[in-house]
Amino acid sequence: MPPDRPSRPNVLLICTDHWSDMFTRPAGHPVVMTPTIAQLARSGTRFTRAYSACPSCIPARKSLMTGLRPRTHGDRVYRDHVPLPPDRPTLAQCFRDAGYQAHAVGKMHLWPQRERAGFDDVLLEEQGRHQFQDIPEGVADDWELFLIEQGHTGEEYAGGMTHNDWVTRPWHLPERCHPINWACREMCKVIRRRDPRKPGFWYLSFSAPHPPVTPLQSYMDLYRDVEIDMPVIGSWAQDFDALPYCLKTRGYPSALHGARPHEIRLARQAYYATLTHIDHQIRTVIGYLREAGLLDDTIIAFTSDHGHMVGEHDLWSMTHLYEASAKIPLIIVPPKGEERLGVNAEDDRFAEFGDIMPTLLDLAGIPIPPGVDQQSLISNPPRDYLYGEHGEGVLAQRMIRQGRLKLLYYPVGNVFQLFDLEADPRETQDLASVPAYAADLDAMKNLLIENLLDSDFEWLQNGELVGLPEKTFVPPSTKHLMGQRGIRFY
Repeated sequence: MPPDRPSRPNVLLICTDHWSDMFTRPAGHPVVMTPTIAQLARSGTRFTRAYSACPSCIPARKSLMTGLRPRTHGDRVYRDHVPLPPDRPTLAQCFRDAGYQAHAVGKMHLWPQRERAGFDDVLLEEQGRHQFQDIPEGVADDWELFLIEQGHTGEEYAGGMTHNDWVTRPWHLPERCHPINWACREMCKVIRRRDPRKPGFWYLSFSAPHPPVTPLQSYMDLYRDVEIDMPVIGSWAQDFDALPYCLKTRGYPSALHGARPHEIRLARQAYYATLTHIDHQIRTVIGYLREAGLLDDTIIAFTSDHGHMVGEHDLWSMTHLYEASAKIPLIIVPPKGEERLGVNAEDDRFAEFGDIMPTLLDLAGIPIPPGVDQQSLISNPPRDYLYGEHGEGVLAQRMIRQGRLKLLYYPVGNVFQLFDLEADPRETQDLASVPAYAADLDAMKNLLIENLLDSDFEWLQNGELVGLPEKTFVPPSTKHLMGQRGIRFY
């Protein structure tokens, strides 16, 4: 007799890296081809105002794993060598405690590098991130070990593309060796090896579209006859010298800073090609679930840890709280018979990346641990506003997102920006100095003050935000080529 089917649903959590919500078909992008994402959105609920409230990899992923705000888990800056809070249960551990088998494939970006975060096992692909080791060769991750088995020892970065920038060329190894294909193939193997008596929590975590930008040539060719849209440059971003200090420090080092239009167009084409490659490969995992008879009993969630500017406002970086960097896709497809989430539905509440933990636990009928300070998107009432933060001191950025408005704050020079996102979704017109918005600006400043923490209070004087003194931007050396990897010898 076949074993009894688990009473709780399986969960497939698909996470990407650097994928902004605006670059999807459901969000209305005129060029990007994401048919799978569109079909998932029609099969579940798309959260149209989801944000990564601390938009860089490490702080965001700690929020995903713990259900904690960055200020609670202790990193709102991007600190490599800070572990997960040892006294807090992780997302995977909560599933395992409820009888699930929990497995991850792909990027974790935790410390130490082989931190399993409560999973039974992790097959790791960390983009050659060996900085936690004493020598460049370090300890190969599981994808690199696969390349060694395929006869491509140390060749993962032989194409010369860099880890944090947007110079691009097609992938230089066989298609089966591409990390996107590897991750999906290994996830299918993980699902195949499941214990059929227990539900599964499966975390498929792509490192792409995070650079290096090395799409397959076949996916570049899909966009060959498509006019690639160029980035939008706001009126406030036309003059580099007039930008807030923080933006200068992030924007200057990129190889695309000052690039010509054809270089920018090529970079965006390669980004779009990578998005479509991921979109298509996700189909192989869903197809495996369908053929294994698991699809109707599986919650599917699709998201990204944060977005990326990809040239918007002449910025080629993450960490910013503009829409391209901070607004993320979030789609949750319920299992058959689940009525708390709609099908072909949109939910416009403010959602955060860290809400995924309590939401998935809630959907699976698992208690949310005490101390989790993010929200279930199923059971909690909507937020009135959303607070975003990244960095401290001279590199600090803060955000209040409320109603149709967004307030951004840069303490160096005490710079405020205000945008009406319903009228101006690409944030081209700064309204902070427009008299008609003065009352809104003051109210949102007060909300920002209510959320200040620790060193942020240095920006206050007599209850008013005065920020930090102006700081002269000195162009740094870029000889590191934004984290360039080399050929390795294991």
